Amino acid sequence: MPYSEIVTVTGHLMDTGALARILDDVLEYGGDYRIDSLDLGRQHKDTSTAHIAISSDDEELLARILMRLQVHGANQVDPGLALLRPAPGDGVFPDDFYSTTNLNTQVRLDDRWVDVERPEMDCGLVVTAGRVRTVPVSDVGAGDDIVCGASGVRVIMPPAQAKSADDFGFMSSAVSSEKPQALLVRQIAEQMREVKAAGKRILWVGGPAIVHTGAAPAMVKLVEAGFVDVLFAGNALATHDIESAIFGTSLGVDLSKGSGVPHGHEHHIRAINTIRRAGSIAAAVEQGILTGGVMHAMVKADKAFVLVGSVRDDGPLPDVYTDVIEGQRAMRAELPNVGFAIMVATMLHSIATGNLLPASIPLVSVDINPATVTK
Repeated sequence: MPYSEIVTVTGHLMDTGALARILDDVLEYGGDYRIDSLDLGRQHKDTSTAHIAISSDDEELLARILMRLQVHGANQVDPGLALLRPAPGDGVFPDDFYSTTNLNTQVRLDDRWVDVERPEMDCGLVVTAGRVRTVPVSDVGAGDDIVCGASGVRVIMPPAQAKSADDFGFMSSAVSSEKPQALLVRQIAEQMREVKAAGKRILWVGGPAIVHTGAAPAMVKLVEAGFVDVLFAGNALATHDIESAIFGTSLGVDLSKGSGVPHGHEHHIRAINTIRRAGSIAAAVEQGILTGGVMHAMVKADKAFVLVGSVRDDGPLPDVYTDVIEGQRAMRAELPNVGFAIMVATMLHSIATGNLLPASIPLVSVDINPATVTK
């Protein structure tokens, strides 16, 4: 195979399975590998380092393999300089554009490494006046200088924890319902305090189950206590929160009794109509129409919220983005200075937010379905 590059990776390669995933990816993409050296750590806390020669008959395929391996923190030993090509049109990358990970990334321009601003997965890298930032394909402009191929790019993995020798299955796994809930809640609360003490913002991503389960009053207290700086949600959370505040129901169910009420099935659309008549959620608060609930608390605390809708929405509320690209842009605009993300009972919005967040921002996902947390 005529085309080859040597990559190096350092970390807990064996106990986290990182080395196996790297080798599997090389073969899955149609390449080949040779492990030139493997320096194994002796203790659980020690890291290991591997040098691996990656080869392919196709130069473009080799570049794709090298990009893929960076998901696992594997970088070229001799990365060279970044290759720039102009974008051929609005909303179009060059064919061999570098596809980003969510890891902290650096690009080598004129023999200096430049940090990529706001790392985000599945984007391109645009270079402007010596600065490098991620850009989604929808926002690239014709003629923009785009980083292409795998040359001159390296990623920086966040520190990984080695597994303890006495870890026990589901209790030590990242996703499990078989854990002491009170302990987890205390740990999350402590993380929230630390983030606020560091001057960072806390992002919440919420689904309508927050209202359906009667948890909205607790959410309101968190907003009022300053632990909710940004809220991402869909039409449903805001609608049923407002329905609850106006009618005392959620999906027509009396939250105090747990039973349906006459004509309750109409309440959510009547709540939407009430807010549409007012002009916006903030206007409804100002006019005294909306006097309680999570959205009321967010407005009163002057905290940001971004509501992005879907094809199944009723209404929607006037604050909801119905153009998902505009919704993504609004979400990205609220990410600076976010230091912690908490995702509660919403699969689609949690996945969407996870795709936008850099890996350096810790996040917690809470959902009745473990598959959602895994995603």
